[in-house]
Amino acid sequence: MSIITSKSITADELFAMGDIGRCELIYGELVMMGPAGAEHGVVAGRIFHAISQFVVDHDLGLTFAAETGFKLDNDPDLVRAPDVSYVRKDRVVGGVPKTYFLGAPDLAVEVLSPGDTRRAVAEKVNAWLAYGALSVWVADSSKMTIDVHHTGDEKITFSVNQSISDDRVLPGFSLPLKKIFQLP
Repeated sequence: MSIITSKSITADELFAMGDIGRCELIYGELVMMGPAGAEHGVVAGRIFHAISQFVVDHDLGLTFAAETGFKLDNDPDLVRAPDVSYVRKDRVVGGVPKTYFLGAPDLAVEVLSPGDTRRAVAEKVNAWLAYGALSVWVADSSKMTIDVHHTGDEKITFSVNQSISDDRVLPGFSLPLKKIFQLP
């Protein structure tokens, strides 16, 4: 990641820039990120597909694909973009915003990339939870695990021989991790 702004910018200014590539706005500083690797894309895509299908089938709300911005804080602005996210239907008041969604998603999913540090991942998890996410999942392709984080609770780790479930945010959802991590 590299910071490319010398002056603080706002979420509105970032949105007006259009498609400038993968980035997040971290308290007014634009942080650019390189494209995700192929394995990352497969894992994120499979998680998105499973959650989205469940959410649509049960009319629960909206599932967002990678790089959808969520504005978490103001002055200086904080806009983060998880790999997959879900927002309950009752929180989508007045329709889907054209700009960034205000507030954290109910579920934020982060898929680890090879260069992610433990500290950076912990900062993301803590930020999502601090700004109102009910659950944060961290998928690790190298270990074939998904860690589920909730505020005030110990993380729960699901391994490749288990099915992930998270009744706090998606009651009744279950997905065998083999379907996520097994590659040809």
